[in-house]
Amino acid sequence: MEENRNDNPTGNDEQNAAEEVSVSGEAWESEGLLVDASRAVGDALSKVAATVSGSEETEIQSGPKRRRQEKVGLVTSDKMQKTVVVRVERQVRHRKYKRYIRRRTKFMAHDEVGAHIGDIVRIIETRPMSARKRWRVVEIVQKAR
Repeated sequence: MEENRNDNPTGNDEQNAAEEVSVSGEAWESEGLLVDASRAVGDALSKVAATVSGSEETEIQSGPKRRRQEKVGLVTSDKMQKTVVVRVERQVRHRKYKRYIRRRTKFMAHDEVGAHIGDIVRIIETRPMSARKRWRVVEIVQKAR
């Protein structure tokens, strides 16, 4: 056993590793996965290179665009300047009794439209405008009578 080590200390191991790589490479290539993966990597690298060089006008997005949440509710207070309180009702099913229960939530919303008490308005999620105001009035759905 020592004679093999002295003659070629790492030759057998390297040869076995090379054979394993070629066999696994042939298996990947026979399925077409290796070719597809190399093409995808090449395409991605060419797009990055073109973007960096400025030859191709491609826009890199930071992530998927998230749609802002919208709610419809009743204006319960308009006593503040450019702010209204909107009460939104929703129905939730009770876990144990399987009945629907009404839940109410109050939102403070920025009002440039001019909504008054009793109006039904559509509000949309927006950036924080104050400590409690994170919604904006988009439209008045129905005016108060």
